[in-house]
Amino acid sequence: MSKTDTTDTTDAPDASSAPGDEAAGADLSTAPKEETLGGPTLGVVGWVRWFWRQLTSMRVALILLFLLSLGAVPGSLIPQSSADEMKVADFKKAHEALTPLYEKLQLFDVYSSVWFSAIYILLFVSLIGCIVPRTWQFVGQLRGLPPGAPKRLTRLPAYTTWRTEAAPEEVHEAALAVLKGRRFRARTAGDAVAAEKGYLREAGNLLFHLALIVMLVAFAWGQLFKSEGGKLVVEGDGFSNTLTQYDDFKSGSQFAVDELEPFNFTLDSFTGTYEKSGPQRGTPRTFEAAVTYTQGDGADKKAVIRVNEPLKLGDSKVYLIAHGYAPVVTVKDRQGKVVFNGAVPLLPIDNNITSTGAIKVMDGYRDKNGDKEQLGFKAFFVPTFAGAGKGSMFSQFPALDFPVMALTGYHGSLRVDSGLPQNVYQLDTSKMTQFKVDGGTGVAQRMVPGETMTLPDGAGSITFEKDIKEWASFQVSQQPGNGLALSGAVAAIAGLTGSLFIQRRRIWVRAVRGEDGTTVVEMAGLGRSESAKLPEELADLAVALTAQAPQAPEPAEAEAEASEGVEK
Repeated sequence: MSKTDTTDTTDAPDASSAPGDEAAGADLSTAPKEETLGGPTLGVVGWVRWFWRQLTSMRVALILLFLLSLGAVPGSLIPQSSADEMKVADFKKAHEALTPLYEKLQLFDVYSSVWFSAIYILLFVSLIGCIVPRTWQFVGQLRGLPPGAPKRLTRLPAYTTWRTEAAPEEVHEAALAVLKGRRFRARTAGDAVAAEKGYLREAGNLLFHLALIVMLVAFAWGQLFKSEGGKLVVEGDGFSNTLTQYDDFKSGSQFAVDELEPFNFTLDSFTGTYEKSGPQRGTPRTFEAAVTYTQGDGADKKAVIRVNEPLKLGDSKVYLIAHGYAPVVTVKDRQGKVVFNGAVPLLPIDNNITSTGAIKVMDGYRDKNGDKEQLGFKAFFVPTFAGAGKGSMFSQFPALDFPVMALTGYHGSLRVDSGLPQNVYQLDTSKMTQFKVDGGTGVAQRMVPGETMTLPDGAGSITFEKDIKEWASFQVSQQPGNGLALSGAVAAIAGLTGSLFIQRRRIWVRAVRGEDGTTVVEMAGLGRSESAKLPEELADLAVALTAQAPQAPEPAEAEAEASEGVEK
């Protein structure tokens, strides 16, 4: 064997090599190349797609739903202009430092604010964008067939096997019968039977999301087309469902006044009963308003309105929401002429219906010089007085057991023509003077029914009549989206129940002929989510299947039985 030169010449440059060959060699090199850092740019379309995928993801939908519920919190804690402008005005007076900030954040109009509307619309779009592709995917799953069996069933979380004398075809037929009898979608795929069940889980998930959209639509519809108004009615008086008859009225932006349901009713009587003894003394037991109402046909009908039992008149509902007392008073002028006579509703300030209010005589009264003047009285009423010298003048019981009314008289201008809105239950005394006796003491008197307070200098008198009427406050509302919202809520609960308690699972049954001539049956299950019931269900199916494909003895057991037979 000749000696050879072992010198490594692979790295030696070849003088005859051309520059192009060096470039080609560099291209063939496996050494890592230096690359400039950077990635592809998305572009406008790419960013739009990315934003759409993020918006329609379940994570973002849950975040928006949480933000919507969080945004509703200030709407329930802070007075809203759409609900009660008087409370908003009182809140602004009491919190002058916070008011500018709240106004900038639109916290007095939460549900119509820009930020709440943005969250609402984004959630609506997110749900639709999430549901549409998932619906098509679910339809495709319903039209598809259960997938074939994996190559190794032993790797699945639920698995069992046995041997049987039945042929593989017989095992497959028996498996199809058993699985279809348990409402599985089953088919034969190769050497195995594939089955799937639990499609209602995804259907429940879709139903839940659709129900959320229905609830959002119902909320928007109700806010746009709703109407709600309040009216205080004294016994014997009536109400007609027209805009001018309401004490307060608010409606959605798309509501038209001509959509008010045509009806009227009269409050015949109000009945209120209370617990008279024990720890619950004074607790209301019965609140009933007996009314006579007339609808479109013009016929008078009787009805009783109770708390949480409204009177339904077409698309409107009349709710009983409050009640109180309206003492009847008579005011006479200097000549003894009656210038006012009627029931004066007073507003309760506690649970025992201690009430305050104002009596205003705007026309018909003249002073001692014959000039027109207006009278006003501050009224404080208790249906059950504890008695003089027995504490402050507050009611001890809500029923009319010992009614007493305290009056303080004023004369001057009630400022009803000033152009500024006034509370009918409060007396503006800025342009009025209190009646005073010669000693300069203001005129105020505590009165029982039947008593008369004489005004100084022959200015007239006011009588607290023995007749004390009751009043009831009603709320008339039209909420077109309530039925739809209720249906959406029920559907959401049903869908959520299905998505939580129904499990999507697959079952495979493989039967192949073994080397000894018996059939080896393998049965395995796989759930789309973890569940402790899957092994139990698989065992139950295996028991049902072995009833039609009985288990054969193992080879060792068969040989032992054969040897025992030979010995015998």
